[in-house]
Amino acid sequence: MSLTRRAALMGLTGLALAACVGPGASFKTEYTQVPPVLAAGWKLGDVQVSVPRTLTASEAKTYLPTADIVWREDPMGDRYAQVEAIIETAVRRGAAGLSGGRRVIIAVTVTRFHALTFEAEQRFENAGVHNIRLVAQVADAATGEVLVPPTPIRAELPALSGKAMREARRKGQSQKSMITDHVAKTVAGWLGLGPDVRGSFSRQGN
Repeated sequence: MSLTRRAALMGLTGLALAACVGPGASFKTEYTQVPPVLAAGWKLGDVQVSVPRTLTASEAKTYLPTADIVWREDPMGDRYAQVEAIIETAVRRGAAGLSGGRRVIIAVTVTRFHALTFEAEQRFENAGVHNIRLVAQVADAATGEVLVPPTPIRAELPALSGKAMREARRKGQSQKSMITDHVAKTVAGWLGLGPDVRGSFSRQGN
């Protein structure tokens, strides 16, 4: 391949990358906090997580696949089940501080779970977003009475990429550990069990 053609292809690759990343967009962690006096009377009975099969999932090896579910760290398999397991772990951790007498069930429906592809993680520097969105409900475990109706929760966080992510992996961190930790903190904040982590940020990503 000639140097001229090689340079042209590299230029097109760069343009494609810039186009798919796009300008910095606004993301946030957001929820309507459960009144602390209400949550103080609860004890976690169960966590039920649903990842609807109507959500689209992508295995495309691109920078920003167009899909509701993008998840690569687990081996190739049922991405819906993998996402369900991650979110259940995070919700249980976030709600572990409930210490009241009334057993409750926290039911969570995942509406978006868009993590970075390995292509994006390796190519980006200081860009990328883990875009996690849920709808959560709390009900009495014994009677089924709805105590908190379906409530949207956004748990979006800046993803590490490039050199920063390679360094994080050397220290034992992963996309899964970071997402699990952030969703757990978001759930704890929603239930008034931990710091209020609501906030927004601007970053190139999806």
